[in-house]
Amino acid sequence: MDVLRTPDERFEGLADWPYAPRYTPVFDADGTALRIHHVDEGPKDQRPILLMHGEPSWAYLNRHVIADLTKRGRRAIAPDLVGFGRSDKPAARTDYTYERHVAWMSDWLVRNELTDIVLFCQDWGGLIGLRLVAAFPDRFAAVVVSNTGLPIGVGKSEAFEAWLNFSQNVPELPIGLLLNGGSARELTEAERAAYDAPFPDETYKEGARIFPALVPITPEHASVAENKAAWAVLERFDKPFVTAFSDADPITRGGETVFQARVPGAKTVAHTTLKGGHFVQEDSPGEIAALLDALAGSLPVSSSDALETV
Repeated sequence: MDVLRTPDERFEGLADWPYAPRYTPVFDADGTALRIHHVDEGPKDQRPILLMHGEPSWAYLNRHVIADLTKRGRRAIAPDLVGFGRSDKPAARTDYTYERHVAWMSDWLVRNELTDIVLFCQDWGGLIGLRLVAAFPDRFAAVVVSNTGLPIGVGKSEAFEAWLNFSQNVPELPIGLLLNGGSARELTEAERAAYDAPFPDETYKEGARIFPALVPITPEHASVAENKAAWAVLERFDKPFVTAFSDADPITRGGETVFQARVPGAKTVAHTTLKGGHFVQEDSPGEIAALLDALAGSLPVSSSDALETV
């Protein structure tokens, strides 16, 4: 597997992004080493709030949520999926599969020894993040899902079909413009440039290109069986499970009802609707941070935390 790495200078001086990079090596099944980037801000003795981005963004999407959480005394961790941000980028489109993404992020999660996690996941951050919850349910204390799903061979829609066709056929994938179009507010030129930063040219975008085609929306897609198995775990997940979808996302509108109906932990919490487009972190970061702060504060102290305070 050939791997590209975005030059560090592409990330210098980005608007509202003062965070120091941290890197974790993971290994593909073929032996290839991949470097996954994340930021880890706030007190390390606090339970981790894990912020997982989707397509075609990177951890920058959560910059204002990170800042707000740390002001509240919380610990915020935001990784870049492989193929995005400062994480390594396999060069061939065929190197990216749904199951490889799950395996890479599972390796990252275990290597960073994260436990007692409060997860916030949006878009592909949910498709991958919920698979992590299913694989390691004991590591997660609570989950918040936003504008995402866990499809099992159904879910085709006109809006998604349009996005799929565009992503696979446009000569140049305009990352910054896509983030702007998927947000309710108008992003600044500097913000759009920050979303373009990880991709010096089209060769770095193979992961971003393939993601829409990997969503298992037909029975013939790969990962349908694996997602069905994950749902079987989620249907026993009785810890707090909050839906926080936005009010203006045509692709995932109504998707919260599936989680509310099927996940036990969703039946004992209050749900919310956020204002914004698909990239709701751009439109309602303060509301997201307040929700996560209150949720983290409502959870019992974990046994490991209790031992540390004795």
